[in-house]
Amino acid sequence: MLFVELALIRWTAANNIDLAYLTNFVLLASFLGIGVGFLRAGSEYDLLPLAGVALALLVAFCLAFPVELVQFTGPHQLSGGSFAGPLPERLSLGVISLLTVAVMAGIAQTVGRSFAAFEPLEAYRLDILGSLAGIGIFSGLSFLQLPPIAWGAIGIVLLAGLLGPRLRLWHLAPLGVVLALLAVESTQANLHWSPYYKIKAVQSPRDRSLHVSVNNIPHQTAYRTAELRRLEPFYFYPYRHLHRRHARLDKVLVVGAGTGNDVAVALREGARHIDAVEIDPELQALGRFHPNHPYQSSRVSVHIDDGRAFLDQTPNRYDLILFALPDTLTLLNGQSSLRLENYLFTIEAMRAARDHLKVGGTFTMYNYYEPFLLGRYAGTLRTVYGAAPCVELGSRLGGRRQAVLTENRSGPAPNCRDYFAGPSLAAATDDWPFPYLPGRTIPSFYLDWLALILGASLFIVRVAGAPLRRMAPYLDLALMGAAFLLLETKNIVQFALLFGTTWFVNSLVFAGVLLSVLAAVETARSVRLPRPVYLYALLGAALVVAWAVPQESLLALPLLPRFLAATAVAFAPIYLANLIFSQRFRDTASSTAAFAANLLGAIVGGTLEYTALITGYRFLLILTGALYLGAYLIRRRLAPA
Repeated sequence: MLFVELALIRWTAANNIDLAYLTNFVLLASFLGIGVGFLRAGSEYDLLPLAGVALALLVAFCLAFPVELVQFTGPHQLSGGSFAGPLPERLSLGVISLLTVAVMAGIAQTVGRSFAAFEPLEAYRLDILGSLAGIGIFSGLSFLQLPPIAWGAIGIVLLAGLLGPRLRLWHLAPLGVVLALLAVESTQANLHWSPYYKIKAVQSPRDRSLHVSVNNIPHQTAYRTAELRRLEPFYFYPYRHLHRRHARLDKVLVVGAGTGNDVAVALREGARHIDAVEIDPELQALGRFHPNHPYQSSRVSVHIDDGRAFLDQTPNRYDLILFALPDTLTLLNGQSSLRLENYLFTIEAMRAARDHLKVGGTFTMYNYYEPFLLGRYAGTLRTVYGAAPCVELGSRLGGRRQAVLTENRSGPAPNCRDYFAGPSLAAATDDWPFPYLPGRTIPSFYLDWLALILGASLFIVRVAGAPLRRMAPYLDLALMGAAFLLLETKNIVQFALLFGTTWFVNSLVFAGVLLSVLAAVETARSVRLPRPVYLYALLGAALVVAWAVPQESLLALPLLPRFLAATAVAFAPIYLANLIFSQRFRDTASSTAAFAANLLGAIVGGTLEYTALITGYRFLLILTGALYLGAYLIRRRLAPA
């Protein structure tokens, strides 16, 4: 289940850019499907063969009706692949959601039937071990940067294994369709699959420039430096604001080095040494096709890392630090898809960059900014450096404006004509890392979709013939599911801040969560647990500790102590929460209905996660505590029954 869920989350987002703005959409659809499957575990009708059919339809639909950005201005910015325009957003995402539910329901029904063959805790233990295997396999595929045909082959082998003696020729037909479609996609010329993206790279035969798009969005173009000076002169703006003492560049840091434009310019401007930081290994590897071959220079050190994590760990100081258009082309953090650079643009990150400048050193950042975003970053820099940044405006791109913001650690940026004088927005912070939102609010776009998801969940459960009354005795488990998803989300984003928003860190956090769950299950199986009131009290204390420990105090620690402290603070509540869950789950009359209630509660937790857009992530701990308190009160009320 977990392997297919992770594969669907990543693959659908690579083919439909609407999912860049609804980061948890496929995750919540997966939870719904798993919940429906568990509720249908006792049905005589076998859903597993239909999972293969639904998977074939889902893959075919996403490839036949992709959504890609083809131009930044004009009435026809989006394309539907071979069709003139994309399908309506609600239709496209609705089909993806329903087919995801069908795929996961088919697999989950088989898992639910397996649950019934074991004692509840033994079944849950085996489920967690399988989940660890699923995330381990998918992490291995990410490490090897294998294309979707590898993901599909493993998923199909597992599905065929589950069918076992029931496997028929007609079952193999849709699985063969999935393999064939993924093989066609995976062998397309100029397509590369990194741990984060589907990357399309095309080199122009005329001038050898390299045009790169990621997840169906144009992203970078690598030009010769002479062409850059003519076409995009903003690449050279930072070098005219260097302090006189730094006319000869000793050390330069480029965050978001990508395919190498900024590195090539820094080399041309005479930098003696460049630390080039790029989070995506495949994007950096494509730099070998850059017309100037900057990564082949002995003066360049490449670091495949998160930019914020590199700043927190490097002891170096620089003459120039450049935030070079780091943009992962999604809008929000989320449990299933973290925006990789959000923690790079908080006020704490800007202070960290300032502290890595030499006396007289220069900081520069550039991108295509919406007006409010330019005001946010300029205001943040004004707060950090005590003076308005130098601002140089360039071309427009749709509703965005190209801008280069420059600060000097020793005072106003030299040779500056214009300093930013516009209105400033409140800075993003490590607790509220949402620079791309104008303010602390949940946009109506998200409210509409979240209401639709919740309404559709109730409707699908009823249509599936799963009476809600079966889950009524397990309302406390539903609240636990909602609370646990919030707790998991808080830990994922916290570890992203402390150690970098990389696929490897996220995989380790998911594995750590599952290991904490497994440890709690093993404890509950072998030790007589105290009364629930004491476990809930311990959980409350652990949540208070997690609230009381400031994130900046952990960031100040060296790497190993930081890891140990973060692990203790983050995983103690998870362990205690799962002791409570295990104690409750062990005594359930129907493990499938109980587990379904828990999963459907997680859907509610996935919608409540968006309250962080208003409150920040730290507040999720209070919300988590309130949900567990509600679960305790309901359990006390249901205890006699």
